[in-house]
Amino acid sequence: MSRFGNIGHRLYTGEVSFDFVGRRKLWSILSGVILLAAILGLSVRGLNLGIEFKGGDIYTISKPGVTISQAQKAANELTHDSSALVQTTNSSKGQQITVQISSSENVHATAGQQALEKSLDLTPDQISTQYLSASWGSDISTKALEGLVVFMVLVTLYLAFAFEWRLAVGALVALLHDLVITIGVYALVGFEVTSGTVIGFLTILGYSLYDTVVVFDGLKSATKDLTKQNKLTYSDAANASLNSTLVRSINTTVLALLPVAALLFIGGGLLGAGVLNDISLALFVGLTAGAYSSICVATPTVAWLQEKRPEYKELARRVKARKAADAKAKAEGRDVPEDAAADAVTIPAAQTGGPRNQPVNRSRSDRRTGRR
Repeated sequence: MSRFGNIGHRLYTGEVSFDFVGRRKLWSILSGVILLAAILGLSVRGLNLGIEFKGGDIYTISKPGVTISQAQKAANELTHDSSALVQTTNSSKGQQITVQISSSENVHATAGQQALEKSLDLTPDQISTQYLSASWGSDISTKALEGLVVFMVLVTLYLAFAFEWRLAVGALVALLHDLVITIGVYALVGFEVTSGTVIGFLTILGYSLYDTVVVFDGLKSATKDLTKQNKLTYSDAANASLNSTLVRSINTTVLALLPVAALLFIGGGLLGAGVLNDISLALFVGLTAGAYSSICVATPTVAWLQEKRPEYKELARRVKARKAADAKAKAEGRDVPEDAAADAVTIPAAQTGGPRNQPVNRSRSDRRTGRR
């Protein structure tokens, strides 16, 4: 068995556990730093909006032999700066070069086409011009915002109905966390925001929510009868549930990132498919942030909210007293009494070969010797 597979099996059986919930202050600080950087990037640099949002002209050059550097030089002479975006695209006619010039450059479409024809020695049938209005990008932004609001409302209602409102809050915090980070990365790095990017932004919401719901489903089962025992606090049970689905979350994210990386680096980078590049870039950043938030943001947030409830405060008090009594009994050489109620609290393991309930109060020595 591989090293990662061995760790996954030990997480599955409960032999090892990473204290994600107990380190929520660390995750809060880390997320706070990342979010602060993202917000500063948005405030200071802003988003590099594409021509769909700013409006302008797109010149498509289909003459064989014209290089990116030649087209960029000709565009720079036309705009008297380097603001024009020049890239290659693939179509049924073969590889083409597109030159995007924003309307803020005040270059008339006819004059721009004639200047490029002269600079690159083109015939009229080797270059075409398309005008995009800024209102088109504004309509896309409005529809995307409306879709985001509707999505958030429906997600809140579903989670509040299927689980409870505190879990819905945790999921929404994770979703907003992922969106802000993804948008902030675009601002900090200067990636161009296009219509494809907006589609990517909306798509990552579903990916982020999927992992969160998987963890919450296990959490719901693990805490069903939690107040009937006095060996586990809510955070303890939440952390055990999170660990039981950890490998599944990592595998899901890696498998989702592989095709996205292929679209980004092969489809967008090597083949020059601009739309694929725009969508896959947003997905790549968003999926990575989503994997982090589902593990380190959503569940710790829920545990923090739940432990403010009176019944879980009382449970934490009983657990603390029980641990103190157990420690005293061990120090005096007496047997530690078993808690039958704790045996009824089960942590659903990753569903790979059928359901499996792992008693949370069994020690490592119990598992090795097979005692129950």
